[in-house]
Amino acid sequence: MLQQTLKGHSSWVCSVAFSPDSRLLASGSYDETVRLWDAATGALQQTLNGHSSLVFSVAFSLDSRLLASAAYDTTVRLWDAATGALQQTLKGHSGSVNSVAFLPNSRLLASGSYDETVQLWDAATGALQQTLKGHSGLVCSVAFSPNSRLLASGSYDETVRLWDTATGALQQTLNGHSGLVFSVAFSPDSRLLASASSDKTVRLWGVATDTL
Repeated sequence: MLQQTLKGHSSWVCSVAFSPDSRLLASGSYDETVRLWDAATGALQQTLNGHSSLVFSVAFSLDSRLLASAAYDTTVRLWDAATGALQQTLKGHSGSVNSVAFLPNSRLLASGSYDETVQLWDAATGALQQTLKGHSGLVCSVAFSPNSRLLASGSYDETVRLWDTATGALQQTLNGHSGLVFSVAFSPDSRLLASASSDKTVRLWGVATDTL
């Protein structure tokens, strides 16, 4: 049953995310803004201006205090979710940033980009920690496992890659798709990884065994 329709953006809405405390909903749009809505009432709380191009992805930190946004302007921006104040502008990618994700129970942030890399950032300081290389196509999606051990990335190179979050080392390359990989997501117990592709399939992987 439809509860509400939230209007305010002037162009396509690309990404939405609830804050872990369930109080806020963030939306990122082609209108170059991020909007924060009251999740209970649907009222617009903040309009976050700063990006100079399309906003592709939004994600909250586990404590709901920080909001990350990724955009075609090659930056990731970190916002105070309570006040809407810009905290950091993360510059390191040489292409559009398509996806962002926070490591559970941490201020580590991952970003995936058109430049074929995944970058790991300290969200507290804005410092770039590592650049993970291996994909041969743009990175469309990144996701951390709930147990914080693995980072998954899905790419236009038709692969999913699994990285060790502690070291940044490549753990596995999951081959099987015959098309672009648009989205990746872990199960709550961290034992399964789902990937979605332009080959019209969703694939489920046992991440410890690399089996489909």
